[in-house]
Amino acid sequence: MYLASFFNVIICNPKYIMIHPFSNQAERLKIFTWHIHGSYLYYLSQGDYDVYIPVNEEKNEGYYGRGTTFPFGKNVVEVDANEVRNMQFDCILFQTNKNYLVDQYDILSEEQRTLPRIYLEHDPPAKHPTDTKHIITDPEILVVHVTHFNKLMWNNETNHVKVIDHGITPQTVEYTGEIEKGIVVINHLHQRGRKLGADIFEKISKHVPLDLVGMGTKEYGGLGEVLHPQLPAFISRYRFLFNPIRYTSLGLAVLESMMIGIPFIGLATTEYVTVVDNEVSGFIHTDTDYLIKKMQLLLDDKALAKTIGDKGKINAEKRFNIQRFVKEWKETFEYVILYSTLIMK
Repeated sequence: MYLASFFNVIICNPKYIMIHPFSNQAERLKIFTWHIHGSYLYYLSQGDYDVYIPVNEEKNEGYYGRGTTFPFGKNVVEVDANEVRNMQFDCILFQTNKNYLVDQYDILSEEQRTLPRIYLEHDPPAKHPTDTKHIITDPEILVVHVTHFNKLMWNNETNHVKVIDHGITPQTVEYTGEIEKGIVVINHLHQRGRKLGADIFEKISKHVPLDLVGMGTKEYGGLGEVLHPQLPAFISRYRFLFNPIRYTSLGLAVLESMMIGIPFIGLATTEYVTVVDNEVSGFIHTDTDYLIKKMQLLLDDKALAKTIGDKGKINAEKRFNIQRFVKEWKETFEYVILYSTLIMK
């Protein structure tokens, strides 16, 4: 059964009201997941529920714990990986194939592996862009995509699928744009090659002054990593933000920059075509020569850059509102818990 139709039948039908487990809920939901994408985890944790994450001595992928980069609240709780199987949770949130194929068997108990489950898919298919089958075929597991483009490209063999658009907290930094350069924010750009647009960055940087920040960028002439809390103030001084990525999900760094009011320039690919109204709230195109001309235009006209950035900010604040995001996630957690309760009856 499709997610929306099931939700409407169950939640809106009076005969099910008495079994709705959240009508008089006193305790906050307990969600178990892994620390995969720090920015996403930070925004997810703004909701009215508690998020438990494992930590081990090796601090390997997914087991970093809270770390020191993000200002997580008290509702992000570290759990010793060896003690996870002894705890009670309401829902398990997978975020990678490894979480699903390996990690759950390493640290979850047999009973925990039957809890309500969600697979959060952050990316479009890496191998074949249209024919790759998603790993989740179990109709009892809800697959959540972060963009409609991602959902469109994956071959989802289950109908238990939905999209939750990103949510970003309001930015306190204001755009100033006094540095007459563009800024590119991508980790390990050159190591990740054409997919992330390393060649496009190199081509355009020969015509337009561009600075590059992110992990693994210093050895290629970049400025190195700027930690997430300091990034908004750092990039707000640049005239525009450029994203050269050909094929990716919708970058949180791009949305964060738009929330500040930094004008955006990028490729008219993936979800960006639904986010940017070309020549109104940013500049997007598949012709890199066109993008170079627009970059030069913004470098020459700071007032235009401010106007473009302001319109982009309005759109971003409306679509990627953090209150909408966490409300939708809480409703989704409640839905899968209810769904699991009913199918087991």
